[in-house]
Amino acid sequence: MADPQEESKPLLSRVRGGSGRDRPEGAPACRSVQVGPGTTARRDLCLDQAVVFIEDAIQYRSINHRMDASSLWLYRWYYSSLCQWILSFTIFLILFLAFIETPSSLTSTADVRYRPVPWEPPCGLTEGLEALCLLVFAADVSVKSYLVGWAQFRKNPWLLAYLVVLVVSLMDWIVSLSLVCHEPLRVRRPLRPFFLMQNSSMMKKTLKCIRRSLPEMASVGLLLAIHLCLFTMFGMLLFTSEKDAGQDKERLTYFRNLPEALTSLLVLLTTANNPDVMIPAYSKNRAYAIFFVAFTLIGSLFLMNLLTAIIYNQFRGYLMKSLQTSLLRRRLGTRAAYKVLSVTAAGEAHPEGVGVKPQDFLHVLQKVQLDSDHKQAIMEKVRSHGGDLLSADEFQELFDEFDKRVIKEPPPRPEYRSPFLRSAQFVFSHRYFNYLGNFMALGNLVTICAFLVLDADVPPEDRDDFVLGILNFVFILYYLLELLLKVLALGLRGYLAHPSNVFDGLLTVVLLVLEISTLAVYRFPHPGWKPEMLGLLSLWDMTRLVNMLLVFRFLRIIPSMKLMAVVASTIMDLIKNMRAFGGILVVVYYVFAIVGISLFRGVVVAPGNSSLAPANGSAPCGSFEQLEYWANNFDDFAAALVTLWNVMVVNNWQVFLDAFRRYAGPWSKVYFVLWWLVSSVIWVNLFLALILENFLHKWDRRSHLQSLTGDSEATSQMTVELLFRDVLEEPTEEELMEKLSHHPHLQLCR
Repeated sequence: MADPQEESKPLLSRVRGGSGRDRPEGAPACRSVQVGPGTTARRDLCLDQAVVFIEDAIQYRSINHRMDASSLWLYRWYYSSLCQWILSFTIFLILFLAFIETPSSLTSTADVRYRPVPWEPPCGLTEGLEALCLLVFAADVSVKSYLVGWAQFRKNPWLLAYLVVLVVSLMDWIVSLSLVCHEPLRVRRPLRPFFLMQNSSMMKKTLKCIRRSLPEMASVGLLLAIHLCLFTMFGMLLFTSEKDAGQDKERLTYFRNLPEALTSLLVLLTTANNPDVMIPAYSKNRAYAIFFVAFTLIGSLFLMNLLTAIIYNQFRGYLMKSLQTSLLRRRLGTRAAYKVLSVTAAGEAHPEGVGVKPQDFLHVLQKVQLDSDHKQAIMEKVRSHGGDLLSADEFQELFDEFDKRVIKEPPPRPEYRSPFLRSAQFVFSHRYFNYLGNFMALGNLVTICAFLVLDADVPPEDRDDFVLGILNFVFILYYLLELLLKVLALGLRGYLAHPSNVFDGLLTVVLLVLEISTLAVYRFPHPGWKPEMLGLLSLWDMTRLVNMLLVFRFLRIIPSMKLMAVVASTIMDLIKNMRAFGGILVVVYYVFAIVGISLFRGVVVAPGNSSLAPANGSAPCGSFEQLEYWANNFDDFAAALVTLWNVMVVNNWQVFLDAFRRYAGPWSKVYFVLWWLVSSVIWVNLFLALILENFLHKWDRRSHLQSLTGDSEATSQMTVELLFRDVLEEPTEEELMEKLSHHPHLQLCR
């Protein structure tokens, strides 16, 4: 193993790929082919560096880390599957502690009228788990700091913030134990989501994009605030009159004072209380409708949609910028691997004679953590070059295989000698047979819908399940026959090679087991089929479960419809490639839930236990009590999440504003308005922008590629990076070499 001091020695030759003639005397280079003391150690170090560079390129990681032998071992160990799984599980565990620590969410209901006393963990249990998590995070920040180096650590705000959050959490943890877990406030709880954010580079990019968009969003927000204030003052003046008592209901209900009027119009901006707020005045004089229509037209239909347009304009390049950054990291990693592996051909003294030996690359590839399919595909391309040195362009082309989903050849179909079996094989492997299966699934869905309509007003105990039971039996027999015929045509391995067949087959087997169980317990269907409950499930429960699975099986039709398939694949891409965006939502929900528990825990009390909670019969219509919203509270973490979700949807969110104003005070409106701004205004519009960006690009690129290839399946086998590759800008040679020359732990000989 090489000495760690070799990190400081020049490992690469000239920037422009020269033969090393201008290398300072005594400065060893990896591309040297001379034999001498330390040559083997230097070669092993270069191979290890190439392995790490290639893994960085595959995972789109930065290459700015230590490059000596011991650091490379630590780096690969840190990014191993086991270590990353431990770190991910630790993040999940420390976030999950909010459900079981005081106040515990371990009750069957959140309704304050029926909720039993929850189990509270003893002091030290959750704190002990939290201590283990903090130790893992301490080790994580220590390893990261060492690998990037002290100079880079001081320049990295995320690592510095990581250290600060860890120290604050540890100090607050010590305070909790010293107070025997009876501290009034835990500062570390709202800081926990930071551990999730710092572990995701995409979440950091998302936050950066949001920060860049804030000035533009603030300008529209200022217009909204001015619009709201002006119409609030107009409303206070308009609906306050001494001569006409007909507007008393409007004034007393919605414009009693300035805060109430502001709240009423803010809710109207979201259309949650439309037309309730307009009806009292409109009932007296239709001219008052002009005020409310003008307010909604300017605020909801113009300014709010303008805000959506601004957010989309800021984020429409978000996907492309992320992919561009990923492409740069991949190109930088592969070029660095090429540089440390490149050698000068014997007898050559020109840059054209520089390249990578195929056997060296194959040796490196064996050590790279990569799935076997991609590794095998790259090896075959390398062997096709023969013994010639791989040039920089050829070396780069090898890594394009990473962006392709390897298409496995389907297993060979069974060969039958009988002409009848060969004809049956042709028929049952044809796509029209799949269309017949889709038609049968549609017919099954229609029959279930028809019986749901016919039996809507019939109690379950009075329903006659004979006809529906016979139809389900027939459809399940057809699904079983379809499965067997496809296995006959394609073979078992060929049948399982298609995910749609696996989906159909698995559900068919489950349906068959349920049908056999139903027949074994309740016998064959007959008119007046209403037996008593036997076993765990009644006949109606068994039928309902079968019908739900039959409805779920109808999803098999999605891949057969072009537009629906694009929409479904867009959703899947959002799930796979926009996980960072979902992580931001988790962070926001977590922080607001913890803050909500600190502010509003215990303020919502059951009726009869407080003068603020009247009985349902005496409560005004549409109030928190009359609607029985008792489960919407902040008494535990799970209840807080659901309450925040209900407010984010903004349907009836004025009920929450009024209730918590009465229970906690008028200042509570600030909390809910902030949550509305963050969740409904910013996050929902951001989500809309990302969906539009993903779908429009995918639709355009898919249509473009299909027009070029004429193959509708070609684009379905590409990753998102490869799908948009031709619209991304390739980094130039000068840009790559400039970044390599400024590598903090890798020196280029000039």
